[in-house]
Amino acid sequence: MTESRKERARHWQYDELPGVDLLRARYIRKTFVRHTHEHFVIAAIADGVEVFHHGSGDVYAGAGALALVNPDTPHTGRAGVPEGWQYGAVYPSPEVVAAIAAETSTLRGTPGFVTPVLDDPYTVRLVHRVLRATDEGNALAADTLLRVAVTRLLRLNGGTLPRREVRTAGARMAARARAVLEERMAAPPTLERLAAELGTSPFALLRAFRDTYGMPPHTWLTDARVRRARRLLDAGTTPSEAALAVGFTDQPHLNRHFSRIVGVPPGAYQRERKNVQDARDRLLVPSRTWQWNGLQQHSQTYGTTQTYGTTAEESRTAPSYGTRSASESPSDSPGSPSE
Repeated sequence: MTESRKERARHWQYDELPGVDLLRARYIRKTFVRHTHEHFVIAAIADGVEVFHHGSGDVYAGAGALALVNPDTPHTGRAGVPEGWQYGAVYPSPEVVAAIAAETSTLRGTPGFVTPVLDDPYTVRLVHRVLRATDEGNALAADTLLRVAVTRLLRLNGGTLPRREVRTAGARMAARARAVLEERMAAPPTLERLAAELGTSPFALLRAFRDTYGMPPHTWLTDARVRRARRLLDAGTTPSEAALAVGFTDQPHLNRHFSRIVGVPPGAYQRERKNVQDARDRLLVPSRTWQWNGLQQHSQTYGTTQTYGTTAEESRTAPSYGTRSASESPSDSPGSPSE
């Protein structure tokens, strides 16, 4: 397999962008299971097509488009074409987006994105320039470009997210079930026992939970375990210890689920987080090494938009991607797909 056909991903943080996670990846066979994020997802597609289930059906994001997912919104992810998809993403926290919205928009309430896909090659370029600025240790550029990108997305595709009211008896029961699962994550009850504790039937609980949280309890629990494992890894807990703490049987079990939700194995994830300072000085490849033919062609279709002070040359700059990160060792590779 040629270098361009290899899957690779890097998930990291830049300490000058607090509250923001960063990702570069090329995936071909990768399939993301149904999951959620605590942060917003702003994924800029550079090449290929990503398909993800969002709401009531599948949506497609190709080169020059952004995949946009609000916090706590169930979604999946997979390749939409045989060659897969290549993208860079920023994951700003709700607090970061709310602060930008309060300063630059007229949105009231909780800001978010209205549609899950937006064709906007200019903002795609902005996202990749944010990532390149973090590679180069350019804090001023990274912070500025992130704010410009989020402001533009809120202007083009922003709205006020509806408040999740727990009004119906089913929603209240689902919330109680969720609290039990959070408290007893390492040793959760069966669906039958959980339903009995809540004074209902298993299928009634299953329907109520799925209607309220967009996934059945066992899927939600796996997602919640990975979230908690991420926090433990960030705090310095080893992957093997984190696996047992959140209820996985062993580290390979954590590896499988972690990779299918976060996109990288837990060992590589933790090493990047522990070496944020070192990441500043580590360029994966020189900027502009990869040609971005897909987006360049796509940009010709949609034309050039307002550039917020960038030069014409900068607005045409292709994103840079790297070779496989040194932190992605073969021993971290996920095992066989889980049940």
